[in-house]
Amino acid sequence: MAKKPTQEPEEEIIYVSKSELKRDAQQYHQLGVDIAQLGKKQREKLPLSPELVAAMELADKLRGKHDAYRRHLNFIAKQLRTTINVEELQQGLDLLLNRNNQADVLLNQVEQLRDELIAKGDEKINTLLEAHPTLERQKLRQLVRQAKKEHQAEKPGKSSKELFQLLKELILP
Repeated sequence: MAKKPTQEPEEEIIYVSKSELKRDAQQYHQLGVDIAQLGKKQREKLPLSPELVAAMELADKLRGKHDAYRRHLNFIAKQLRTTINVEELQQGLDLLLNRNNQADVLLNQVEQLRDELIAKGDEKINTLLEAHPTLERQKLRQLVRQAKKEHQAEKPGKSSKELFQLLKELILP
């Protein structure tokens, strides 16, 4: 009896170049640097393993010692390479870093709204009250009127600041 050769499916070998490995290592290193530069409270919001938390605390202590800090950042990058949830860490870091940019955009929108209220007066107040009926019409009109007077008299804008705070409380959570 002749044995039939068993044909096993050949596993596909994926070749990864040395350059690609170096790029990946550099990305892990940069991720480690970015996380190490965050404050302790911001780091608590990220899903870090206990080993990484301890490594980050040590990185804070080594920050003034250049070579030791650099070597420790390399160690953190090595720890990140063995971490399973690197994508989750990157997304969390992106959210933390972009949150400040989003807040700046919202504050700019509030400033523009305040300037439009001062420039257009009752017309803009009515459209704002339609969108946000919880606002007090009288207080809003009073602040806009006082801000116009201060702007025309070239005085510091106390009412303008109050109007900004009122709009900021309305728009920002």
